[in-house]
Amino acid sequence: MTAELRAGRLGIGLVGAGRVGPVLALALAGAGHAITGVSAVSEESKERAELLLPGVPILDVPEVVRRSELVIFAIPGNELVSLVRGLTEIGAWQPGQLVLHTAPEHGYGVFAPALGVGVIPLALHPAMVFTGTSLDLARLAGATVAVTAPSPVLPIGQALAVEMGAEPVRVAESDRAEYAEAISAATEFSRAVVRQATDALRHIGIERPDHVVGGLVRAAVEEELRAAAGLAGDALFGET
Repeated sequence: MTAELRAGRLGIGLVGAGRVGPVLALALAGAGHAITGVSAVSEESKERAELLLPGVPILDVPEVVRRSELVIFAIPGNELVSLVRGLTEIGAWQPGQLVLHTAPEHGYGVFAPALGVGVIPLALHPAMVFTGTSLDLARLAGATVAVTAPSPVLPIGQALAVEMGAEPVRVAESDRAEYAEAISAATEFSRAVVRQATDALRHIGIERPDHVVGGLVRAAVEEELRAAAGLAGDALFGET
Protein backbone atom coordinates (compact mmCIF):
# COMPACT_ATOMS: atom_id res chain seq x y z
CA MET A 1 0.00 0.00 0.00
CA THR A 2 2.85 2.41 0.69
CA ALA A 3 4.04 1.94 -2.89
CA GLU A 4 0.52 2.71 -4.12
CA LEU A 5 0.48 5.89 -2.07
CA ARG A 6 3.75 7.04 -3.63
CA ALA A 7 2.43 6.22 -7.08
CA GLY A 8 -0.70 8.30 -6.51
CA ARG A 9 -3.10 5.46 -7.21
CA LEU A 10 -5.77 6.14 -4.60
CA GLY A 11 -9.15 7.63 -5.32
CA ILE A 12 -9.90 9.80 -2.27
CA GLY A 13 -13.37 10.81 -1.14
CA LEU A 14 -13.97 13.59 1.38
CA VAL A 15 -16.85 13.66 3.84
CA GLY A 16 -17.09 17.14 5.30
CA ALA A 17 -16.04 20.42 3.69
CA GLY A 18 -15.26 22.45 6.77
CA ARG A 19 -11.92 24.13 7.36
CA VAL A 20 -9.93 20.90 7.70
CA GLY A 21 -11.08 18.40 5.08
CA PRO A 22 -10.60 20.33 1.83
CA VAL A 23 -7.09 21.38 2.87
CA LEU A 24 -6.05 17.78 3.56
CA ALA A 25 -7.62 16.62 0.32
CA LEU A 26 -5.82 19.39 -1.54
CA ALA A 27 -2.52 18.35 0.04
CA LEU A 28 -3.03 14.73 -1.01
CA ALA A 29 -4.07 15.78 -4.49
CA GLY A 30 -0.78 17.66 -4.68
CA ALA A 31 0.97 14.39 -3.87
CA GLY A 32 -0.64 12.74 -6.89
CA HIS A 33 -3.89 11.28 -5.57
CA ALA A 34 -7.24 11.76 -7.28
CA ILE A 35 -10.18 13.30 -5.41
CA THR A 36 -13.32 11.38 -6.39
CA GLY A 37 -15.95 13.44 -4.60
CA VAL A 38 -16.78 15.62 -1.63
CA SER A 39 -19.86 15.97 0.54
CA ALA A 40 -20.88 19.50 1.51
CA VAL A 41 -24.14 20.65 3.11
CA SER A 42 -24.00 24.35 3.93
CA GLU A 43 -23.51 27.08 1.35
CA GLU A 44 -20.23 28.02 3.02
CA SER A 45 -18.88 24.47 2.80
CA LYS A 46 -19.98 24.18 -0.82
CA GLU A 47 -18.18 27.43 -1.67
CA ARG A 48 -15.05 26.21 0.12
CA ALA A 49 -15.15 22.88 -1.73
CA GLU A 50 -15.54 24.62 -5.07
CA LEU A 51 -12.72 27.05 -4.31
CA LEU A 52 -10.15 24.55 -3.00
CA LEU A 53 -11.23 21.50 -4.99
CA PRO A 54 -12.42 22.87 -8.35
CA GLY A 55 -13.97 20.26 -10.60
CA VAL A 56 -14.49 17.75 -7.80
CA PRO A 57 -18.15 16.64 -7.76
CA ILE A 58 -20.25 17.43 -4.69
CA LEU A 59 -22.07 14.21 -3.79
CA ASP A 60 -24.07 12.72 -0.97
CA VAL A 61 -22.08 10.79 1.64
CA PRO A 62 -22.93 7.22 0.52
CA GLU A 63 -21.91 8.04 -3.05
CA VAL A 64 -18.61 9.55 -1.88
CA VAL A 65 -17.91 6.35 0.05
CA ARG A 66 -18.86 4.05 -2.82
CA ARG A 67 -16.58 5.88 -5.29
CA SER A 68 -13.45 5.96 -3.14
CA GLU A 69 -10.55 3.76 -2.11
CA LEU A 70 -9.75 6.10 0.78
CA VAL A 71 -12.49 8.04 2.56
CA ILE A 72 -11.56 11.00 4.79
CA PHE A 73 -14.16 11.87 7.43
CA ALA A 74 -13.38 15.47 8.42
CA ILE A 75 -16.42 16.01 10.62
CA PRO A 76 -16.96 16.64 14.35
CA GLY A 77 -16.20 13.65 16.53
CA ASN A 78 -19.71 13.56 17.97
CA GLU A 79 -21.11 12.87 14.49
CA LEU A 80 -18.79 10.00 13.61
CA VAL A 81 -20.39 7.15 15.54
CA SER A 82 -23.87 7.53 14.06
CA LEU A 83 -22.56 8.15 10.55
CA VAL A 84 -20.33 5.05 10.59
CA ARG A 85 -23.23 2.98 11.88
CA GLY A 86 -25.60 4.33 9.25
CA LEU A 87 -23.20 3.69 6.38
CA THR A 88 -22.72 0.14 7.65
CA GLU A 89 -26.45 -0.46 7.78
CA ILE A 90 -26.95 0.58 4.14
CA GLY A 91 -23.94 -1.44 2.94
CA ALA A 92 -21.95 1.52 1.62
CA TRP A 93 -18.49 0.20 2.53
CA GLN A 94 -16.13 -1.74 0.26
CA PRO A 95 -13.85 -4.56 1.46
CA GLY A 96 -10.27 -3.34 1.73
CA GLN A 97 -11.32 0.32 1.71
CA LEU A 98 -9.22 2.75 3.74
CA VAL A 99 -11.27 4.92 6.11
CA LEU A 100 -9.75 7.84 7.98
CA HIS A 101 -11.09 10.44 10.38
CA THR A 102 -9.57 13.63 11.78
CA ALA A 103 -11.28 13.91 15.21
CA PRO A 104 -8.62 14.19 17.94
CA GLU A 105 -10.66 12.44 20.64
CA HIS A 106 -11.31 9.22 18.73
CA GLY A 107 -8.97 6.44 17.70
CA TYR A 108 -9.65 3.93 14.96
CA GLY A 109 -12.13 2.09 17.20
CA VAL A 110 -14.87 4.46 16.09
CA PHE A 111 -14.96 2.46 12.84
CA ALA A 112 -15.75 -0.78 14.73
CA PRO A 113 -19.20 -1.29 13.09
CA ALA A 114 -17.54 -1.35 9.67
CA LEU A 115 -14.64 -3.67 10.49
CA GLY A 116 -16.69 -6.76 9.72
CA VAL A 117 -17.01 -5.55 6.13
CA GLY A 118 -13.23 -5.42 5.82
CA VAL A 119 -12.47 -1.69 5.96
CA ILE A 120 -8.99 -0.57 7.05
CA PRO A 121 -9.33 2.04 9.85
CA LEU A 122 -7.07 5.04 10.49
CA ALA A 123 -7.23 8.10 12.73
CA LEU A 124 -5.14 11.14 11.74
CA HIS A 125 -5.29 14.48 13.51
CA PRO A 126 -3.20 17.44 12.29
CA ALA A 127 -2.12 19.47 15.33
CA MET A 128 -2.67 22.93 13.90
CA VAL A 129 -5.27 25.67 13.62
CA PHE A 130 -6.92 25.71 10.20
CA THR A 131 -8.17 28.76 8.34
CA GLY A 132 -9.86 26.71 5.62
CA THR A 133 -7.76 28.32 2.87
CA SER A 134 -4.81 27.29 0.76
CA LEU A 135 -2.57 29.13 3.24
CA ASP A 136 -2.93 26.07 5.47
CA LEU A 137 -0.80 24.02 3.08
CA ALA A 138 2.27 25.94 4.26
CA ARG A 139 1.27 25.38 7.89
CA LEU A 140 1.00 21.64 7.27
CA ALA A 141 4.68 21.63 6.35
CA GLY A 142 5.55 22.55 9.92
CA ALA A 143 2.85 20.56 11.67
CA THR A 144 2.62 17.13 13.23
CA VAL A 145 -0.12 14.61 12.59
CA ALA A 146 -1.20 12.23 15.34
CA VAL A 147 -1.53 8.78 13.75
CA THR A 148 -3.49 5.98 15.40
CA ALA A 149 -4.02 2.69 13.60
CA PRO A 150 -3.68 -1.07 14.03
CA SER A 151 0.01 -1.99 13.88
CA PRO A 152 -0.14 -3.65 10.43
CA VAL A 153 -1.55 -0.51 8.80
CA LEU A 154 0.26 2.11 10.86
CA PRO A 155 2.78 2.70 8.01
CA ILE A 156 -0.11 3.66 5.74
CA GLY A 157 -1.24 6.37 8.14
CA GLN A 158 2.32 7.59 8.54
CA ALA A 159 2.81 7.70 4.77
CA LEU A 160 -0.38 9.72 4.32
CA ALA A 161 0.80 12.23 6.93
CA VAL A 162 4.12 12.59 5.13
CA GLU A 163 2.33 13.07 1.81
CA MET A 164 0.32 15.87 3.41
CA GLY A 165 3.66 17.50 4.13
CA ALA A 166 3.53 16.91 7.88
CA GLU A 167 5.44 14.85 10.43
CA PRO A 168 3.63 11.74 11.73
CA VAL A 169 3.54 11.13 15.48
CA ARG A 170 2.20 7.85 16.79
CA VAL A 171 -0.53 8.08 19.44
CA ALA A 172 -1.85 4.87 21.00
CA GLU A 173 -5.56 4.09 20.79
CA SER A 174 -5.86 4.23 24.59
CA ASP A 175 -4.21 7.68 24.68
CA ARG A 176 -6.45 9.53 22.22
CA ALA A 177 -8.68 11.11 24.88
CA GLU A 178 -5.67 12.44 26.78
CA TYR A 179 -4.12 13.64 23.53
CA ALA A 180 -7.31 15.50 22.61
CA GLU A 181 -7.42 17.12 26.05
CA ALA A 182 -3.82 18.33 25.74
CA ILE A 183 -4.41 19.74 22.26
CA SER A 184 -7.57 21.50 23.38
CA ALA A 185 -5.84 22.96 26.45
CA ALA A 186 -2.94 24.32 24.41
CA THR A 187 -5.26 25.90 21.85
CA GLU A 188 -7.80 27.41 24.21
CA PHE A 189 -5.26 28.63 26.78
CA SER A 190 -3.17 30.33 24.11
CA ARG A 191 -6.22 32.09 22.71
CA ALA A 192 -7.40 33.15 26.18
CA VAL A 193 -4.00 34.62 27.13
CA VAL A 194 -3.73 36.62 23.91
CA ARG A 195 -7.32 37.83 24.21
CA GLN A 196 -6.85 38.92 27.83
CA ALA A 197 -3.59 40.75 27.12
CA THR A 198 -4.81 42.55 24.00
CA ASP A 199 -8.06 43.59 25.72
CA ALA A 200 -6.06 45.05 28.63
CA LEU A 201 -3.74 47.00 26.30
CA ARG A 202 -6.66 48.26 24.23
CA HIS A 203 -8.33 49.44 27.45
CA ILE A 204 -5.38 51.73 28.21
CA GLY A 205 -5.46 53.23 24.75
CA ILE A 206 -2.99 51.20 22.70
CA GLU A 207 -4.42 51.07 19.18
CA ARG A 208 -2.62 47.98 17.89
CA PRO A 209 -2.21 45.70 20.92
CA ASP A 210 -1.53 42.79 18.60
CA HIS A 211 1.79 44.43 17.66
CA VAL A 212 2.78 44.69 21.30
CA VAL A 213 1.69 41.19 22.31
CA GLY A 214 2.51 39.29 19.13
CA GLY A 215 6.28 39.18 19.30
CA LEU A 216 6.29 38.65 23.06
CA VAL A 217 3.86 35.75 22.95
CA ARG A 218 5.69 34.08 20.08
CA ALA A 219 9.02 34.42 21.91
CA ALA A 220 7.58 33.13 25.19
CA VAL A 221 5.99 30.13 23.49
CA GLU A 222 9.16 29.34 21.57
CA GLU A 223 11.17 29.44 24.82
CA GLU A 224 8.78 27.04 26.53
CA LEU A 225 8.91 24.71 23.54
CA ARG A 226 12.70 24.79 23.64
CA ALA A 227 12.60 24.00 27.34
CA ALA A 228 10.18 21.12 26.70
CA ALA A 229 12.67 19.79 24.14
CA GLY A 230 15.51 20.06 26.65
CA LEU A 231 17.19 23.00 24.93
CA ALA A 232 18.64 25.97 26.78
CA GLY A 233 17.24 29.35 25.86
CA ASP A 234 17.76 33.06 26.51
CA ALA A 235 15.93 34.70 29.38
CA LEU A 236 13.10 37.10 28.74
CA PHE A 237 12.95 40.71 30.00
CA GLY A 238 16.74 40.85 30.50
CA GLU A 239 16.74 38.22 33.27
CA THR A 240 19.95 36.35 34.01
